[in-house]
Amino acid sequence: MRKIVPLLAAAVLAAATACGGAGGADGSLKIGFIESLTGNYASLGGEAKKTVELAVEQINDAGGIGGETIELITLDDRTSPDQGVLHFNRLRSQDVTAIIGSTYANVALAVQPLAEREKIPYISLAPADEQVDPIREYTFVIPALSSTYARAMLGYFGENGITDVAVAYDTKSAYAMAGFEGMKAHAAEHGVRIVKEEPFEANAGSFSPLFTHVRDSGARALVVWASGPPGVTLAKQFPSSGLDMPLFMTGSQASRLWLDPVGEAAEGVHVQSAIGVVGEHLPDGTLKRSIQEMSGPFQQKHGYAPPQFAMDGYAAVKLLAAAIEKAGADREKIRDALEGLSLVTPNGQYNYSPTDHSGLKPSDISMNRVRDGELVPTEWSRTRLARTARALG
Repeated sequence: MRKIVPLLAAAVLAAATACGGAGGADGSLKIGFIESLTGNYASLGGEAKKTVELAVEQINDAGGIGGETIELITLDDRTSPDQGVLHFNRLRSQDVTAIIGSTYANVALAVQPLAEREKIPYISLAPADEQVDPIREYTFVIPALSSTYARAMLGYFGENGITDVAVAYDTKSAYAMAGFEGMKAHAAEHGVRIVKEEPFEANAGSFSPLFTHVRDSGARALVVWASGPPGVTLAKQFPSSGLDMPLFMTGSQASRLWLDPVGEAAEGVHVQSAIGVVGEHLPDGTLKRSIQEMSGPFQQKHGYAPPQFAMDGYAAVKLLAAAIEKAGADREKIRDALEGLSLVTPNGQYNYSPTDHSGLKPSDISMNRVRDGELVPTEWSRTRLARTARALG
């Protein structure tokens, strides 16, 4: 990977010519969309694709943006950073206005430097912190950052008397590593100690050794940073682990893609999520209406409630469309508009700024428990989320 990506990047840059904006000859706005539609992240990327397409359809049916419809160019990165770079090259040659990037953080981290160098607004569906820490001029992240999820979880621990925790994390996932580092950085602020650190590989088949190490650590809770198959495997094995402590999973598990295969073993597990995933539990108002604008048509078309990754795809299109409506199709002006944008979406209210290209806060994240196969906010989160929703009117 280290050798291949620079060569591909060089090819992209050698072929590039300066351009400030884009539009189709038929009065359309070309938006690129690189997503994992096959490979290990296909189930996650497929959910994001459904709501990206839904948002585009809603905008186009309403007359487009300034009279121009969106032409969405969707390319499958196959859960591979190399493919992501190749697709950036293709989209660059088609003179797209902006690019919505992959759910898979490793792809996003490969594509982002190219988008920065070519000055193309890049709207990332991956939550890895290093995309925007430090700030990159043209990159804006949609999901709450891994460190934001970490701070939200630590806030729950601190206020609920959970002081000693074990943390397991996937060493091959940029999302998981950023979350683990975020917990280490902020634990002391909440009176929490990480008494055991347990790395694991994404292809792990048995977590028995990990459970043994945690059992002997004195931990009172186990936090798992994972995405895809490892999160399912570990949760299914947890009930027979002999561990007498609660299990905490992060937003990557906030969907039926985790709930269904884990089955009965998921009952009682704590799972974080974006605020929109539990929108039915919110009071009426601006935020709930924003969620219903997406969730109603989604459920009608697909037969189930939109999961975590669907929230991100929809919010990405809405934020980008708001910036284009304000600034036009010039890439630099879109970037400037995004940097000053405040918008309510199913993920909560984004407040981008010159020092914040993530825009979400720990208060936009819900701590839930699985009850009868569904994610239900804890009383602690229900109170906080209601306060967040009422503040938006």
